[in-house]
Amino acid sequence: MTEKAIFGGGCFWCTEAVFKSIKGVLSAKPGYCGGHIDSPTYEAICGGQTGHIEVIEIDYDPEQVSFDTLLEVFFATHDPTTPGRQGNDVGPQYQSAIFYQNADQQEKSKQFMHMIDVSGQMSRPVCTQLIPAQTFWVAESYHHDYFERNPNQGYCQVIVAPKVGKFKKKFPNLLAS
Repeated sequence: MTEKAIFGGGCFWCTEAVFKSIKGVLSAKPGYCGGHIDSPTYEAICGGQTGHIEVIEIDYDPEQVSFDTLLEVFFATHDPTTPGRQGNDVGPQYQSAIFYQNADQQEKSKQFMHMIDVSGQMSRPVCTQLIPAQTFWVAESYHHDYFERNPNQGYCQVIVAPKVGKFKKKFPNLLAS
């Protein structure tokens, strides 16, 4: 039996590259959630007027990797304290968000965010939005496996590769073989 998680952690090229490499993750697809138009395009999303957030839809085997572990990776591989931005990527489409699929995911996400806030590990409060499940619109095909297909592209070298490297260093036990 598989389960689904949808995370918005900034640019979906970064989040897809991280989550695809986790043991127990069966797929990680880039796309868009939220918003007020059907079938959004990347160009429309980049305009910041559709209300959509860049996300990845993760299908995973809960017997191999738990939702709690996915949350741990999610919060360790992006900045959940900056509203509408991740580093140099600025706009509402880069908002940190969890589109929870059920009450259990909602509660676990709330607890995890509270734990981060009270721990003092972040210099600012977590601003990740908890949003009920909404339609996931899969991104255009050229976004899929972007880092894998374009490792020498500038953004991939400067932004994506360091995030993937940080993940691999912090979570070597989670790497798929």
